[in-house]
Amino acid sequence: MTEHVLTLDCPESPGIVHAVSRFLVEHDSDIIDNQQFGDRRDGHFYMRVRFSTPGGGATAEQLRRDFEAVAAPLAMRWNLEPVSTRRRVLIMVSRYDHCLNDLLFRTRSGDLPIDVVAVVSNHRDHEGLVDWHGIPFFHVPVSKADKPRAEAQLLSLVEEFDVDLLVLARYMQVLSDDLCGRLAGRVINIHHSFLPSFKGAKPYHQAHDRGVKLVGATAHYVTADLDEGPIIAQEVNPVDHSHTPEDLAAIGRDAESAALARAVRWHCEGRVFVQGRRTVVLR
Repeated sequence: MTEHVLTLDCPESPGIVHAVSRFLVEHDSDIIDNQQFGDRRDGHFYMRVRFSTPGGGATAEQLRRDFEAVAAPLAMRWNLEPVSTRRRVLIMVSRYDHCLNDLLFRTRSGDLPIDVVAVVSNHRDHEGLVDWHGIPFFHVPVSKADKPRAEAQLLSLVEEFDVDLLVLARYMQVLSDDLCGRLAGRVINIHHSFLPSFKGAKPYHQAHDRGVKLVGATAHYVTADLDEGPIIAQEVNPVDHSHTPEDLAAIGRDAESAALARAVRWHCEGRVFVQGRRTVVLR
């Protein structure tokens, strides 16, 4: 048996599930897992189906050709591919290494369905770590004066390595509006709080000064609106007055790593649908 994943969203209307189910039956397919959500407020429908086809049955290319006849009348946005498909990911990082370490470990251990094809940094701090993992490392320094050059080099690497997803693993540079537009829906960032709280320098010191009772992190898609992109995953941990700023930072690093890993996983497994300023995640 060969397993595939079909993801789709479209305007809500009667018969969507029936049309998909009939298509799968007609192609001798067996549904393994299914999640769906009909948003009554927006009148929009979302669906993710994992199914198997018999050996020697229709290939993913044949299934895609045939499914077009189902999708077109219902105005679907859709994707169909083998479960074994792995996203090609480029990680960007500055000096904080906890998210980079976590992603590399999860990839190496097989926990994440991705291939990290390159790491880009504006510093050389983690070159040795990346080299140890056998992954190409590129030092791309950034300054206000030569930011266009740095972004042009990044785009060249995205094309060279056929990158599906960019992950900003505490990359401390703001991407230009033009770059955000060109890579829309393909860049995930991790933020050190529940957005939009505690922006700027020393966020955990700010949190300590305010006496926060929760420390969190937010993984979101990058848009031209700084730290305002659609949220994919959030993590939270309770804290109290006994925690020092250093304690909060350590707890925050764990939250950031966990939220970012979940966001990358959900995106690469086709579980995230962007609808305007928010997302629907079929877990």
